[in-house]
Amino acid sequence: MNQDLTVGSPEKVLWKFCLPLFGSIIFQQLYNIADSLIAGKFIGENALAAVGNSYEITLIFIAFAFGCNIGCSVIVSQLFGAKDYRGMKTAVYTALISSAVLCAVLMLAGMIGCDGLLKLIHTPEEILSDSRLYLDIYLWGLPFIFFYNIANGVFSALGDSRTPFLFLAMSSTANIAVDILFVTVFHMGVAGVAWATFLCQGISCFLAIAVVLKRLKSIETSSHIPLFSWTLFKKITAIAVPSILQQSFVSVGNIIIQSVINSFGASVIAGYSAAVKLNNLVITSFTTLGNGISNYTAQNIGASKPGRVKEGFRAGIRLVWLLSLPLFLLYFFAGRYVLYLFMDASSEAAISTGILFLRILSPFYFVVSAKLVADGILRGAGIMDKFMIGTFTDLILRTVLAWILSKTILGATGIWCAWPIGWTIATVLSIHFYRNGPWKHAN
Repeated sequence: MNQDLTVGSPEKVLWKFCLPLFGSIIFQQLYNIADSLIAGKFIGENALAAVGNSYEITLIFIAFAFGCNIGCSVIVSQLFGAKDYRGMKTAVYTALISSAVLCAVLMLAGMIGCDGLLKLIHTPEEILSDSRLYLDIYLWGLPFIFFYNIANGVFSALGDSRTPFLFLAMSSTANIAVDILFVTVFHMGVAGVAWATFLCQGISCFLAIAVVLKRLKSIETSSHIPLFSWTLFKKITAIAVPSILQQSFVSVGNIIIQSVINSFGASVIAGYSAAVKLNNLVITSFTTLGNGISNYTAQNIGASKPGRVKEGFRAGIRLVWLLSLPLFLLYFFAGRYVLYLFMDASSEAAISTGILFLRILSPFYFVVSAKLVADGILRGAGIMDKFMIGTFTDLILRTVLAWILSKTILGATGIWCAWPIGWTIATVLSIHFYRNGPWKHAN
Protein backbone atom coordinates (compact mmCIF):
# COMPACT_ATOMS: atom_id res chain seq x y z
CA MET A 1 0.00 0.00 0.00
CA ASN A 2 1.46 3.39 -1.05
CA GLN A 3 1.73 6.08 1.63
CA ASP A 4 2.17 9.84 1.24
CA LEU A 5 4.78 10.90 3.85
CA THR A 6 4.27 14.61 3.19
CA VAL A 7 1.02 14.98 5.13
CA GLY A 8 -0.03 14.34 8.71
CA SER A 9 1.90 14.49 11.98
CA PRO A 10 5.58 13.67 11.26
CA GLU A 11 5.78 11.63 14.47
CA LYS A 12 2.74 9.52 13.59
CA VAL A 13 3.74 9.22 9.92
CA LEU A 14 7.24 8.00 10.83
CA TRP A 15 5.93 5.58 13.45
CA LYS A 16 3.43 4.10 10.99
CA PHE A 17 6.07 3.86 8.26
CA CYS A 18 8.89 2.61 10.52
CA LEU A 19 6.95 0.07 12.59
CA PRO A 20 7.03 -2.56 9.81
CA LEU A 21 10.70 -1.63 9.32
CA PHE A 22 11.34 -2.84 12.87
CA GLY A 23 9.93 -6.20 11.87
CA SER A 24 11.87 -6.17 8.60
CA ILE A 25 15.07 -5.49 10.54
CA ILE A 26 14.56 -8.59 12.67
CA PHE A 27 13.92 -10.87 9.73
CA GLN A 28 16.67 -9.31 7.60
CA GLN A 29 19.14 -10.03 10.37
CA LEU A 30 17.88 -13.60 10.62
CA TYR A 31 19.35 -14.02 7.14
CA ASN A 32 22.71 -12.72 8.33
CA ILE A 33 22.72 -14.49 11.68
CA ALA A 34 21.22 -17.83 10.63
CA ASP A 35 24.26 -18.92 8.62
CA SER A 36 26.63 -18.30 11.53
CA LEU A 37 24.21 -19.73 14.08
CA ILE A 38 23.71 -22.99 12.18
CA ALA A 39 27.40 -23.25 11.29
CA GLY A 40 28.53 -22.73 14.88
CA LYS A 41 25.94 -24.98 16.50
CA PHE A 42 25.76 -27.87 14.04
CA ILE A 43 29.11 -27.90 12.21
CA GLY A 44 31.72 -26.45 14.56
CA GLU A 45 33.87 -23.49 15.61
CA ASN A 46 35.94 -23.54 12.41
CA ALA A 47 32.77 -23.41 10.29
CA LEU A 48 31.57 -20.43 12.33
CA ALA A 49 34.93 -18.72 11.77
CA ALA A 50 34.81 -19.49 8.03
CA VAL A 51 31.31 -18.04 7.56
CA GLY A 52 32.24 -14.99 9.64
CA ASN A 53 35.46 -14.51 7.70
CA SER A 54 33.59 -14.73 4.37
CA TYR A 55 30.86 -12.41 5.62
CA GLU A 56 33.22 -9.42 5.65
CA ILE A 57 33.90 -9.96 1.94
CA THR A 58 30.21 -10.42 1.08
CA LEU A 59 29.59 -6.99 2.60
CA ILE A 60 31.46 -5.46 -0.35
CA PHE A 61 28.87 -6.89 -2.76
CA ILE A 62 26.03 -5.95 -0.42
CA ALA A 63 27.42 -2.38 -0.40
CA PHE A 64 26.84 -2.09 -4.14
CA ALA A 65 23.34 -3.55 -3.90
CA PHE A 66 22.54 -1.22 -0.99
CA GLY A 67 23.81 1.79 -2.95
CA CYS A 68 21.55 0.91 -5.88
CA ASN A 69 18.66 0.56 -3.41
CA ILE A 70 19.29 4.03 -1.96
CA GLY A 71 19.88 5.74 -5.31
CA CYS A 72 16.65 4.34 -6.70
CA SER A 73 14.68 4.93 -3.51
CA VAL A 74 15.64 8.59 -3.01
CA ILE A 75 14.95 9.61 -6.62
CA VAL A 76 11.70 7.63 -6.81
CA SER A 77 10.64 9.19 -3.46
CA GLN A 78 11.26 12.69 -4.78
CA LEU A 79 9.33 11.99 -7.99
CA PHE A 80 6.49 10.37 -6.03
CA GLY A 81 6.35 13.37 -3.68
CA ALA A 82 6.22 15.69 -6.71
CA LYS A 83 3.45 13.52 -8.28
CA ASP A 84 5.61 12.89 -11.39
CA TYR A 85 4.46 9.30 -11.90
CA ARG A 86 5.77 9.00 -15.47
CA GLY A 87 9.28 9.94 -14.38
CA MET A 88 8.94 7.70 -11.34
CA LYS A 89 8.25 4.62 -13.48
CA THR A 90 11.16 5.39 -15.80
CA ALA A 91 13.43 5.80 -12.76
CA VAL A 92 12.52 2.30 -11.55
CA TYR A 93 13.19 0.71 -14.95
CA THR A 94 16.45 2.65 -15.28
CA ALA A 95 17.57 1.42 -11.86
CA LEU A 96 16.75 -2.20 -12.73
CA ILE A 97 18.65 -2.12 -16.03
CA SER A 98 21.74 -0.37 -14.67
CA SER A 99 21.83 -2.62 -11.60
CA ALA A 100 21.77 -5.72 -13.81
CA VAL A 101 24.86 -4.51 -15.67
CA LEU A 102 26.69 -3.65 -12.44
CA CYS A 103 25.78 -7.02 -10.91
CA ALA A 104 27.24 -8.91 -13.92
CA VAL A 105 30.53 -7.01 -13.59
CA LEU A 106 30.74 -7.73 -9.86
CA MET A 107 30.03 -11.43 -10.34
CA LEU A 108 32.91 -11.68 -12.81
CA ALA A 109 35.23 -9.72 -10.51
CA GLY A 110 34.26 -11.90 -7.57
CA MET A 111 34.89 -15.15 -9.39
CA ILE A 112 38.34 -13.92 -10.36
CA GLY A 113 39.39 -12.14 -7.18
CA CYS A 114 37.80 -13.65 -4.05
CA ASP A 115 40.38 -16.39 -3.64
CA GLY A 116 43.20 -13.85 -3.65
CA LEU A 117 41.31 -11.61 -1.25
CA LEU A 118 40.90 -14.45 1.27
CA LYS A 119 44.64 -14.99 1.22
CA LEU A 120 45.32 -11.26 1.39
CA ILE A 121 43.47 -10.98 4.70
CA HIS A 122 45.52 -13.86 6.12
CA THR A 123 42.67 -16.35 6.37
CA PRO A 124 43.92 -19.26 8.52
CA GLU A 125 44.55 -22.46 6.57
CA GLU A 126 42.05 -24.47 8.60
CA ILE A 127 39.13 -22.28 7.45
CA LEU A 128 40.36 -21.27 3.97
CA SER A 129 38.59 -23.97 1.94
CA ASP A 130 35.23 -23.47 3.68
CA SER A 131 35.51 -19.68 3.28
CA ARG A 132 36.20 -20.09 -0.43
CA LEU A 133 33.30 -22.52 -0.87
CA TYR A 134 30.84 -20.22 0.89
CA LEU A 135 31.86 -17.26 -1.29
CA ASP A 136 31.67 -19.25 -4.55
CA ILE A 137 28.03 -20.19 -3.88
CA TYR A 138 27.22 -16.70 -2.60
CA LEU A 139 28.33 -15.11 -5.87
CA TRP A 140 25.80 -17.07 -7.91
CA GLY A 141 23.02 -15.56 -5.80
CA LEU A 142 24.20 -11.98 -6.33
CA PRO A 143 21.48 -11.09 -8.90
CA PHE A 144 18.83 -12.00 -6.33
CA ILE A 145 20.39 -9.63 -3.81
CA PHE A 146 20.58 -6.76 -6.31
CA PHE A 147 17.06 -7.02 -7.69
CA TYR A 148 15.53 -7.58 -4.27
CA ASN A 149 17.25 -4.42 -3.03
CA ILE A 150 15.86 -2.41 -5.95
CA ALA A 151 12.37 -3.75 -5.24
CA ASN A 152 12.74 -2.93 -1.56
CA GLY A 153 13.87 0.59 -2.44
CA VAL A 154 10.79 1.12 -4.60
CA PHE A 155 8.45 -0.09 -1.85
CA SER A 156 10.07 2.31 0.62
CA ALA A 157 9.92 5.19 -1.87
CA LEU A 158 6.18 4.67 -2.21
CA GLY A 159 5.78 4.75 1.56
CA ASP A 160 5.11 1.01 1.75
CA SER A 161 7.14 -0.69 4.49
CA ARG A 162 4.61 -3.50 5.06
CA THR A 163 5.18 -5.46 1.83
CA PRO A 164 8.95 -5.95 2.23
CA PHE A 165 8.32 -6.95 5.85
CA LEU A 166 6.04 -9.77 4.71
CA PHE A 167 8.57 -10.98 2.13
CA LEU A 168 11.39 -10.96 4.67
CA ALA A 169 9.31 -12.70 7.31
CA MET A 170 8.54 -15.58 4.97
CA SER A 171 11.93 -15.94 3.31
CA SER A 172 14.10 -15.60 6.42
CA THR A 173 11.98 -18.09 8.37
CA ALA A 174 12.27 -20.49 5.44
CA ASN A 175 16.04 -19.85 5.32
CA ILE A 176 16.50 -21.10 8.88
CA ALA A 177 14.47 -24.22 8.17
CA VAL A 178 16.36 -24.99 4.96
CA ASP A 179 19.70 -24.25 6.70
CA ILE A 180 18.94 -26.87 9.33
CA LEU A 181 17.65 -29.34 6.71
CA PHE A 182 20.73 -29.07 4.49
CA VAL A 183 23.21 -29.20 7.40
CA THR A 184 21.68 -31.75 9.78
CA VAL A 185 19.80 -34.07 7.38
CA PHE A 186 21.80 -33.83 4.15
CA HIS A 187 25.14 -33.16 5.94
CA MET A 188 26.19 -30.56 3.37
CA GLY A 189 28.34 -28.57 5.81
CA VAL A 190 29.15 -24.95 4.96
CA ALA A 191 27.88 -25.52 1.41
CA GLY A 192 24.43 -26.33 2.82
CA VAL A 193 24.35 -23.03 4.70
CA ALA A 194 25.25 -21.13 1.52
CA TRP A 195 22.80 -22.99 -0.76
CA ALA A 196 19.93 -22.46 1.69
CA THR A 197 20.46 -18.69 1.57
CA PHE A 198 20.76 -18.80 -2.22
CA LEU A 199 17.45 -20.64 -2.59
CA CYS A 200 15.41 -18.50 -0.20
CA GLN A 201 16.78 -15.20 -1.49
CA GLY A 202 15.97 -16.26 -5.04
CA ILE A 203 12.33 -16.94 -4.24
CA SER A 204 11.86 -13.67 -2.34
CA CYS A 205 13.53 -11.74 -5.19
CA PHE A 206 11.18 -13.08 -7.86
CA LEU A 207 8.11 -12.38 -5.71
CA ALA A 208 9.25 -8.84 -4.84
CA ILE A 209 9.97 -7.87 -8.45
CA ALA A 210 6.61 -9.27 -9.57
CA VAL A 211 4.76 -7.18 -6.98
CA VAL A 212 6.73 -4.03 -7.87
CA LEU A 213 5.88 -4.36 -11.56
CA LYS A 214 2.22 -4.97 -10.73
CA ARG A 215 2.21 -1.94 -8.40
CA LEU A 216 3.70 0.31 -11.08
CA LYS A 217 1.20 -0.91 -13.66
CA SER A 218 -1.67 0.09 -11.35
CA ILE A 219 -0.47 3.73 -11.25
CA GLU A 220 -1.99 5.45 -14.28
CA THR A 221 0.13 7.70 -16.51
CA SER A 222 -0.95 9.63 -19.60
CA SER A 223 1.81 8.73 -22.07
CA HIS A 224 4.40 6.12 -23.09
CA ILE A 225 6.94 5.28 -20.37
CA PRO A 226 10.62 5.17 -21.52
CA LEU A 227 12.48 2.14 -20.17
CA PHE A 228 15.72 4.07 -19.67
CA SER A 229 16.65 7.70 -19.11
CA TRP A 230 20.22 8.99 -19.01
CA THR A 231 19.04 12.04 -17.08
CA LEU A 232 17.48 9.91 -14.36
CA PHE A 233 20.43 7.53 -14.48
CA LYS A 234 22.73 10.44 -13.62
CA LYS A 235 20.45 11.52 -10.75
CA ILE A 236 20.29 7.97 -9.39
CA THR A 237 24.05 7.62 -9.75
CA ALA A 238 24.63 10.90 -7.90
CA ILE A 239 22.93 9.34 -4.86
CA ALA A 240 23.98 5.73 -5.40
CA VAL A 241 27.72 6.22 -5.91
CA PRO A 242 28.37 8.01 -2.58
CA SER A 243 26.20 5.39 -0.85
CA ILE A 244 28.13 2.59 -2.58
CA LEU A 245 31.43 4.24 -1.65
CA GLN A 246 30.23 4.61 1.91
CA GLN A 247 29.24 0.98 2.28
CA SER A 248 32.11 -0.46 0.23
CA PHE A 249 34.75 1.52 2.08
CA VAL A 250 33.16 0.47 5.35
CA SER A 251 33.43 -3.10 4.07
CA VAL A 252 37.06 -2.59 3.02
CA GLY A 253 37.73 -1.14 6.45
CA ASN A 254 36.08 -4.16 8.05
CA ILE A 255 38.23 -6.45 5.90
CA ILE A 256 41.35 -4.63 7.06
CA ILE A 257 40.15 -4.99 10.64
CA GLN A 258 39.36 -8.67 9.94
CA SER A 259 42.95 -9.18 8.75
CA VAL A 260 44.20 -7.73 12.05
CA ILE A 261 41.80 -9.97 13.98
CA ASN A 262 42.91 -13.03 12.00
CA SER A 263 46.40 -12.70 13.47
CA PHE A 264 44.96 -13.55 16.91
CA GLY A 265 43.81 -17.06 15.94
CA ALA A 266 40.61 -19.03 15.31
CA SER A 267 39.09 -18.55 18.79
CA VAL A 268 39.25 -14.77 18.59
CA ILE A 269 37.94 -14.92 14.99
CA ALA A 270 35.00 -17.07 16.10
CA GLY A 271 34.19 -14.83 19.07
CA TYR A 272 34.38 -11.73 16.93
CA SER A 273 32.33 -13.38 14.16
CA ALA A 274 29.48 -14.09 16.56
CA ALA A 275 29.64 -10.74 18.37
CA VAL A 276 29.95 -8.65 15.22
CA LYS A 277 26.82 -10.32 13.82
CA LEU A 278 24.97 -9.20 16.94
CA ASN A 279 26.46 -5.72 16.63
CA ASN A 280 25.58 -5.58 12.94
CA LEU A 281 21.99 -6.42 13.87
CA VAL A 282 21.92 -3.19 15.85
CA ILE A 283 23.73 -1.04 13.28
CA THR A 284 21.60 -2.42 10.45
CA SER A 285 18.51 -1.61 12.53
CA PHE A 286 19.63 2.01 12.86
CA THR A 287 20.63 2.14 9.19
CA THR A 288 17.26 0.77 8.09
CA LEU A 289 15.45 3.39 10.15
CA GLY A 290 17.83 5.98 8.68
CA ASN A 291 16.79 4.79 5.22
CA GLY A 292 13.15 5.25 6.20
CA ILE A 293 13.94 8.79 7.30
CA SER A 294 15.69 9.30 3.93
CA ASN A 295 12.45 8.39 2.17
CA TYR A 296 10.49 10.70 4.46
CA THR A 297 12.96 13.53 3.77
CA ALA A 298 13.02 12.92 0.01
CA GLN A 299 9.23 12.96 -0.31
CA ASN A 300 8.99 16.20 1.69
CA ILE A 301 11.82 17.83 -0.26
CA GLY A 302 10.06 16.80 -3.49
CA ALA A 303 6.83 18.35 -2.14
CA SER A 304 8.70 21.55 -1.09
CA LYS A 305 8.03 21.05 2.64
CA PRO A 306 11.48 21.46 4.30
CA GLY A 307 9.94 22.42 7.67
CA ARG A 308 8.74 18.83 8.14
CA VAL A 309 12.34 17.61 7.89
CA LYS A 310 13.24 19.18 11.27
CA GLU A 311 10.23 17.56 12.91
CA GLY A 312 11.22 14.26 11.30
CA PHE A 313 14.71 14.47 12.79
CA ARG A 314 13.36 14.86 16.32
CA ALA A 315 10.92 12.01 15.82
CA GLY A 316 13.70 9.85 14.36
CA ILE A 317 15.97 10.41 17.36
CA ARG A 318 13.19 9.32 19.72
CA LEU A 319 12.66 6.19 17.62
CA VAL A 320 16.30 5.07 17.55
CA TRP A 321 16.93 5.82 21.23
CA LEU A 322 13.87 3.80 22.14
CA LEU A 323 15.45 0.92 20.25
CA SER A 324 18.95 1.53 21.66
CA LEU A 325 17.99 1.14 25.31
CA PRO A 326 16.87 -2.54 25.37
CA LEU A 327 19.68 -3.58 23.01
CA PHE A 328 22.29 -1.92 25.21
CA LEU A 329 20.88 -3.60 28.33
CA LEU A 330 20.73 -7.00 26.61
CA TYR A 331 24.26 -6.96 25.20
CA PHE A 332 25.99 -5.31 28.15
CA PHE A 333 24.47 -7.41 30.92
CA ALA A 334 23.45 -10.64 29.15
CA GLY A 335 25.87 -10.85 26.22
CA ARG A 336 27.15 -14.28 27.28
CA TYR A 337 23.72 -15.84 26.97
CA VAL A 338 23.09 -14.29 23.56
CA LEU A 339 26.47 -15.61 22.35
CA TYR A 340 25.41 -19.10 23.42
CA LEU A 341 23.14 -19.01 20.36
CA PHE A 342 26.30 -19.40 18.27
CA MET A 343 28.58 -21.41 20.55
CA ASP A 344 28.43 -23.70 23.55
CA ALA A 345 30.17 -23.28 26.89
CA SER A 346 33.22 -25.26 25.73
CA SER A 347 34.23 -22.34 23.46
CA GLU A 348 35.12 -20.15 26.46
CA ALA A 349 37.95 -18.23 24.77
CA ALA A 350 35.69 -17.27 21.86
CA ILE A 351 32.81 -16.36 24.18
CA SER A 352 35.04 -14.15 26.34
CA THR A 353 36.15 -12.29 23.21
CA GLY A 354 32.53 -11.73 22.16
CA ILE A 355 31.45 -10.53 25.62
CA LEU A 356 34.24 -7.94 25.76
CA PHE A 357 33.42 -6.70 22.26
CA LEU A 358 29.74 -6.19 23.13
CA ARG A 359 30.43 -4.49 26.48
CA ILE A 360 32.77 -1.96 24.88
CA LEU A 361 30.47 -1.09 21.96
CA SER A 362 26.92 -1.28 23.33
CA PRO A 363 26.98 1.89 25.51
CA PHE A 364 27.71 3.90 22.36
CA TYR A 365 24.60 2.76 20.48
CA PHE A 366 22.90 5.96 21.61
CA VAL A 367 25.67 7.93 19.87
CA VAL A 368 25.90 6.12 16.54
CA SER A 369 22.11 5.93 16.19
CA ALA A 370 21.89 9.74 16.26
CA LYS A 371 24.53 9.88 13.52
CA LEU A 372 22.57 7.52 11.28
CA VAL A 373 19.38 9.58 11.66
CA ALA A 374 21.26 12.73 10.63
CA ASP A 375 22.90 10.82 7.76
CA GLY A 376 19.49 9.61 6.60
CA ILE A 377 18.25 13.19 6.32
CA LEU A 378 21.38 14.39 4.50
CA ARG A 379 21.09 11.51 2.02
CA GLY A 380 17.35 12.03 1.47
CA ALA A 381 18.01 15.69 0.70
CA GLY A 382 20.84 14.78 -1.69
CA ILE A 383 23.54 16.49 0.42
CA MET A 384 26.03 13.74 -0.35
CA ASP A 385 29.29 15.63 0.21
CA LYS A 386 28.54 16.21 3.89
CA PHE A 387 27.17 12.69 4.19
CA MET A 388 30.45 11.29 2.86
CA ILE A 389 32.61 13.38 5.20
CA GLY A 390 30.88 12.01 8.29
CA THR A 391 31.04 8.45 6.97
CA PHE A 392 34.70 8.49 6.00
CA THR A 393 35.71 10.12 9.26
CA ASP A 394 34.19 7.19 11.14
CA LEU A 395 35.70 4.62 8.80
CA ILE A 396 39.22 6.02 8.71
CA LEU A 397 39.39 6.50 12.46
CA ARG A 398 38.12 2.98 13.20
CA THR A 399 40.45 1.31 10.73
CA VAL A 400 43.60 3.21 11.66
CA LEU A 401 42.96 3.04 15.40
CA ALA A 402 42.17 -0.69 15.24
CA TRP A 403 45.56 -1.34 13.68
CA ILE A 404 47.47 1.01 16.04
CA LEU A 405 45.76 -0.04 19.28
CA SER A 406 46.09 -3.75 18.48
CA LYS A 407 49.87 -3.31 18.48
CA THR A 408 49.86 -2.03 22.05
CA ILE A 409 49.45 -3.97 25.28
CA LEU A 410 45.70 -3.87 24.66
CA GLY A 411 46.02 -6.49 21.89
CA ALA A 412 42.65 -7.50 20.44
CA THR A 413 40.87 -5.27 22.98
CA GLY A 414 42.39 -2.27 21.24
CA ILE A 415 40.53 -3.22 18.06
CA TRP A 416 37.18 -3.11 19.85
CA CYS A 417 38.02 0.31 21.39
CA ALA A 418 38.41 1.86 17.93
CA TRP A 419 34.64 1.61 17.24
CA PRO A 420 33.37 4.06 19.92
CA ILE A 421 36.05 6.63 19.11
CA GLY A 422 35.17 6.67 15.41
CA TRP A 423 31.44 6.72 16.11
CA THR A 424 31.63 9.65 18.54
CA ILE A 425 33.71 11.99 16.39
CA ALA A 426 31.72 11.21 13.23
CA THR A 427 28.42 11.78 15.07
CA VAL A 428 29.48 15.29 16.07
CA LEU A 429 30.21 16.05 12.40
CA SER A 430 26.93 14.57 11.05
CA ILE A 431 24.78 16.44 13.59
CA HIS A 432 26.62 19.68 12.72
CA PHE A 433 25.96 19.16 9.00
CA TYR A 434 22.29 18.42 9.66
CA ARG A 435 21.84 21.56 11.78
CA ASN A 436 23.19 23.71 8.96
CA GLY A 437 21.04 22.13 6.22
CA PRO A 438 18.64 24.05 3.93
CA TRP A 439 15.80 23.54 6.44
CA LYS A 440 17.69 25.51 9.12
CA HIS A 441 15.35 28.53 8.95
CA ALA A 442 12.23 26.67 7.81
CA ASN A 443 9.12 26.79 9.99
